[in-house]
Amino acid sequence: MLQRIQTIYLLISAGISGGLIFVFHLWTTINEIQFYAKDELLYLGLFLGSAALALIAIFMYKNRQTQFVLGRLNIILNFILLGLFVYRSLNLSGETDVSEKGIGMLLPIFSIVFLVLANKAIKKDEDLVKSVDRLR
Repeated sequence: MLQRIQTIYLLISAGISGGLIFVFHLWTTINEIQFYAKDELLYLGLFLGSAALALIAIFMYKNRQTQFVLGRLNIILNFILLGLFVYRSLNLSGETDVSEKGIGMLLPIFSIVFLVLANKAIKKDEDLVKSVDRLR
């Protein structure tokens, strides 16, 4: 059923990963150039992969176990993305490349929060179905 709360959470997560990356910059370089996710193929691919996983999980509503697994994979993908951002911002010495961090670096955290909420709702639905099957 598409009218469940996890659908809303997954849509918000897909919107964050697929849409807001073009609005918010990840960081600003020393030359005052704003760096967006579309400027590097790795970041763009990971963000769009996360959005695609969320959209695929929405339409897997008949198989809640697969939907739950896709949510977990998406959380792992966002943690990898967050790790790349932390590595990029902390590994560089001084002010060589990343001068000012943007709000785009926090987008994977917001996406993870909504994915966890979606997985919690999916788990709640699965437990409800199992309890009804026990009564039959």
